[in-house]
Amino acid sequence: MHTTPKVERRALLTGAAIAAVASAVRAQTQPQPPPAAPAATRLDDAPLAPATTVTVERRGEIVLIGLNRPAIQNRVDPPTRARLGDVFYRYEHDPSLRAAVLFGHGEQFTRGIDVDAFQAALAAGRRPAGPETIHELYLAGDIRVAAANTRFGQDENTHGRFPGGGATVRFVREAGWGNAMRYMLTGDHWTAEESLRMGITQQIAPTPEAALDAGIAMAGKIAACAPLSIKATLASAHQVIDPVEADALSKLDSAYSTLYRTEDFIEGRRAEAEGRPPKYHGR
Repeated sequence: MHTTPKVERRALLTGAAIAAVASAVRAQTQPQPPPAAPAATRLDDAPLAPATTVTVERRGEIVLIGLNRPAIQNRVDPPTRARLGDVFYRYEHDPSLRAAVLFGHGEQFTRGIDVDAFQAALAAGRRPAGPETIHELYLAGDIRVAAANTRFGQDENTHGRFPGGGATVRFVREAGWGNAMRYMLTGDHWTAEESLRMGITQQIAPTPEAALDAGIAMAGKIAACAPLSIKATLASAHQVIDPVEADALSKLDSAYSTLYRTEDFIEGRRAEAEGRPPKYHGR
């Protein structure tokens, strides 16, 4: 979904939103021997600069992670996706960090993926690099805060695509079947207030700046809790959702890649560029 300040894909936000994301602990779906502990990493600062598409700012035990492609509404292209994957891996394995806040630099959180960049990679036979767990950035956050002027959208179907970054799984889980289908099947956009009603957003702030501040404050509260307790809470909760979602999420890339090669997808891109309604024929 889309927002201004806010672990992948689509949110059509013209306002701002942020998510405080606690350590992403994942539980095994079946009993297995304990794996070797991953080597500890350190997530280093990446200051704001024109060539830095993902910024990193450490603040004690929390970290601020910022999408920085404001000229293209913070759309995520394959290199940015790979960079996000690396940042989140380092965050999850950095024992000195306890919570993260993901947000967007500029006027928007993100307009989702950079479709042209991903289409070019697929046409060239390159599978975009990046971990499979980085799907639907806003929906993947543990806690989500939106500015009051945020506008959300899950409108891929109106463009000859589908919500292939995880919304078909996570939107349904978070908002319920009827609410999710109401917006995914029509392509209609919705407000921060509607997002709060559906349970997608947990807090609304009056401005993008206030939303970022609220996310930082929430991350600070998480970081102040006992870290082993936080990990145990997340691990227990993921025992419920991970086994159910894993199979569906694993099939998204294949379905999305197939749609990229259809006549309807090409027509959707052409119509969007020409500023006219698309004419779809199911081919």
